[in-house]
Amino acid sequence: MRIKLDPFLILMLAAVLVASFLPAEGQAATVVDRLGTIGVGILFFAHGAALPHRAILSGLKQWQLHLFIFATTFIVFPIAIQPLGLLPESILPTDLRLGFVYLAVLPSAVSSSIAFTAMAKGNVPAAVCNSAGSNVFGLLLTPLLMTLFISASAAGAIDLTHALRDVLLELLLPFALGQAIHTRVADFMARHKHRLEQYDQSVIVLIIYSAFSQSVAAGLWRTLPVGALALAAILCVALLAAILAFTTFGARRLGFSRGDEIAAVFCGSKKSLASGLPLAQVLFAGAPGFGMIVLPIMLYNQIQIIVGAMLARRYANAGPETAEA
Repeated sequence: MRIKLDPFLILMLAAVLVASFLPAEGQAATVVDRLGTIGVGILFFAHGAALPHRAILSGLKQWQLHLFIFATTFIVFPIAIQPLGLLPESILPTDLRLGFVYLAVLPSAVSSSIAFTAMAKGNVPAAVCNSAGSNVFGLLLTPLLMTLFISASAAGAIDLTHALRDVLLELLLPFALGQAIHTRVADFMARHKHRLEQYDQSVIVLIIYSAFSQSVAAGLWRTLPVGALALAAILCVALLAAILAFTTFGARRLGFSRGDEIAAVFCGSKKSLASGLPLAQVLFAGAPGFGMIVLPIMLYNQIQIIVGAMLARRYANAGPETAEA
């Protein structure tokens, strides 16, 4: 059987390798950083222009399902990573620990949540509404939730007043401006959806290169033990397994239909790399350990895609969808 490699995964790995051997330094680093900031602003403007108002407002009548998924995304995840605080810094470095805190408070992934819900024959309208709403509210919730952990995880790593201002100006404002013109450009954005996805990936690759350039210059590979990297991957697998078990069991205990259970499992277990890296670019601007901070979301993203594809296929093969969409 031939293994088909994901081009995006290859590009992300290439960005890490190039940054490891040819990091942007000095004036080049400044240029790359500014390009990343501009690219992120355009990205959120484009998503605001592309996202239908109804995707945010519709489906709100299924409040129990949405409340369960939101609680999983923004409450259960942060609780699940609390035991990591018991690990000494010699095993789990501070910046890597902060990366798991950041991973835990990120919103759900839009594209993969919807794609896997559809593949598994679940409640797609609910997945669209929830994942879109999660990302909109996550722009504010993620920085605010970080304030609950910052003193214990990395005191002084984030200037939260400055970060919140940047979130408003660099992310929310472009998104709101995009929403304001949505009705005028909806058809254009729909026709160029594939190009928007390519642009998303390009910005993420640029951010990864910028992030790892900063960290390599600060001695990332000299200070990150191989054991810590392996531990991070193991912790990501364990975290995903725990959340999948929680969402499956919780959805069944609450009496959700099969379609709603599928939406809860996929929307509740996903974390957004597309939102996470641009937001990290703002929250952790200038942090020497930036590369280590974003490492958990990069690892988790690849693991959730592989596991999600297998789980969606299993749901689809188990029988026809019995829920009312």
